[in-house]
Amino acid sequence: MTTVSLQRTSFHDLHVQHGARMTDYAGWDMPLTYGSILNEHRWCRQSAGFFDVSHMGRLKFTGRHARRFLDHVCTRGILGMQRGMIRYSLVCNEQGGCRDDVLVYCLEEDEYLMVCNASNREKLVAHFQSLRGDMAFKMEDQTQSTAMVAIQGPKAMEVIGKFSKEIPTLKRYRFTEKSLMVVKLLVSRTGYTGEDGVEIILGASMAKLAMGLFLKDMGKADGVIKPCGLGSRDSLRLEAGMPLYGHEINEEIDPLTAGLAFAVKLNKGEGDEREGTFIGQRALQAIASSGGPKRTLVGLLIEGRRSARQGMQVLQGETIVGQVTSGCLSPTLDRPIAMAIVDRAVAESKPSLCVDFGRERVQAAITAMPFIPTTR
Repeated sequence: MTTVSLQRTSFHDLHVQHGARMTDYAGWDMPLTYGSILNEHRWCRQSAGFFDVSHMGRLKFTGRHARRFLDHVCTRGILGMQRGMIRYSLVCNEQGGCRDDVLVYCLEEDEYLMVCNASNREKLVAHFQSLRGDMAFKMEDQTQSTAMVAIQGPKAMEVIGKFSKEIPTLKRYRFTEKSLMVVKLLVSRTGYTGEDGVEIILGASMAKLAMGLFLKDMGKADGVIKPCGLGSRDSLRLEAGMPLYGHEINEEIDPLTAGLAFAVKLNKGEGDEREGTFIGQRALQAIASSGGPKRTLVGLLIEGRRSARQGMQVLQGETIVGQVTSGCLSPTLDRPIAMAIVDRAVAESKPSLCVDFGRERVQAAITAMPFIPTTR
């Protein structure tokens, strides 16, 4: 029997040192929790959490046609991005389904960085290689040569501000490049928890040393920052109403259905020859022109204490009207919440619904998202 070796991030020893319970996530040995998902979630909401997100893919595109290529594969306009800007976008298939959701960083006019989901990195690399044709650009997978962390929470900037006065002034979806000793840092302000904070990308070989300066008080009783695992990252993003690939979006779910129309430029390429049409654009235009998607993503407040799970059916009376995509017991609201894709007519009328837990059906009410106030 062959044992598959999991990839380790630059912070693996740090996770073990802090007592993390490790888990296999997309082929990476990642911290699920350091003891309590609930405590880590609440700490991030009240102070600041440190998340190792080095498993996420980082693909660099450089060259004369880098922008043109990204305009062809991304639903959002890349033309017009200026240095220091970040755009959330989708990479779609021909039918309009989501291959992945990504962040695109404009480093220079002909140089871009794409951050993608760990589970989709290899799929995207192969997809991009098959599409490049005669376009002149270089694609470099920098995932293993770099590391990436997120420091999130209302006190995150208190920590960051000790090292840089510029970073706390960054606008949302912007980044800057700084040097810490001899280490070059790319610091962005996007977030996936609903809280303020930053993401830091740096060379893998120096990551542990450089982050040690930020994290010297991490985990101490009087420290501002505590390590947080993937478990709390998931409950935090769910409270913030943020989609997760494999749940709210996948190759069968289009971005319009998932409530991500803001990240889709349907008229892309029209009237501007420099901006090409993107893969899946025609399919999404057809959905929009037919009156919009037949289903849509909604938030649910669920009665009782049990958490709904992905795949559970949502019913109106005896009629199945949708399916749960994500669910958890919200630590902030102290009640179960969920996201579900339901018939659009149901979402608009907001009738009384229930979720089928198998042995029982539990009442649920459609609610606005995000479930809690956020900084985004």
